[in-house]
Amino acid sequence: MSNNDIVQIKVDKHSVGIMGFNDVIEDMAGQYAEKPDDDILSELLNRLSKKNYIPNSAKENYGKAFLREFKKFIGKPYDEEIPEGLKIKVLGPGCSQCDRLEREVMEVLSEINLSADVDHVRDIKEIGTYGVMGTPALIINGKVMAVGKVPAKAKLKKWLSEYKA
Repeated sequence: MSNNDIVQIKVDKHSVGIMGFNDVIEDMAGQYAEKPDDDILSELLNRLSKKNYIPNSAKENYGKAFLREFKKFIGKPYDEEIPEGLKIKVLGPGCSQCDRLEREVMEVLSEINLSADVDHVRDIKEIGTYGVMGTPALIINGKVMAVGKVPAKAKLKKWLSEYKA
């Protein structure tokens, strides 16, 4: 099993690693694309429960998250979770500039005493879903703020300070 076999999925406000997710949705894409949501959700839970522990108390939330990601994959409209708090994504495969952007974002957050959910997306396919044509890229609460460069620290401070309560 390689790292590509585990996909991070947002279930409620938590990121959860799911083994075999890509294989399951690729296998189901053609056959289940036009089926009702309940059928898709049930089949996703059934298949993914074989390799992943899904608590009974959270099955509904996992099912909704699986269905959302399946719909994203096949290009159908889906209900996106409403983000709680500040969500920052650094997009980049792990080059020195991408890692520098992540470090500087973390430093600025620390300097201005602001908490945020920071995620460094390294998977090329996932980066492509954001519609950016260069890396590193910075996304704050779903809005693309910078592409192809590391913004000056002063600029990062300005952008992130706008989210301080």
